[in-house]
Amino acid sequence: MLNVVTYVLIGIGCFFNLMAGVGLLRFPDFYTRLHAGTKCTTFGSIFLIGAVVLQYGVSWYHGGWGSPDSIMVLHALVALAALLITNATGAHAIARAGHRSGVKPARAVVDDIEGARIDD
Repeated sequence: MLNVVTYVLIGIGCFFNLMAGVGLLRFPDFYTRLHAGTKCTTFGSIFLIGAVVLQYGVSWYHGGWGSPDSIMVLHALVALAALLITNATGAHAIARAGHRSGVKPARAVVDDIEGARIDD
């Protein structure tokens, strides 16, 4: 049963990472491609790291703190925390830089941000 749940998590994670690639190819402009590239890979990575934590967490539970599986689980959780922080922050910084350099959305109807620029 553990392997089935692990394979389902891996399948879901691979699906979202694949959809990120498709979104990068199919979406019309900079902002929607950025959204696909960051949100889908973050969500996909959550499931992939969840599969690692689940698989090695059971071994860690049976082996105790001295088990090498405990290091794998802790490293996976640290990587997940770093990914969650850096993906969102990086996407925001890239979108802000794109907006400041004048990149416009492909089919924007209204741009309310145009006159409300905050200078540092």
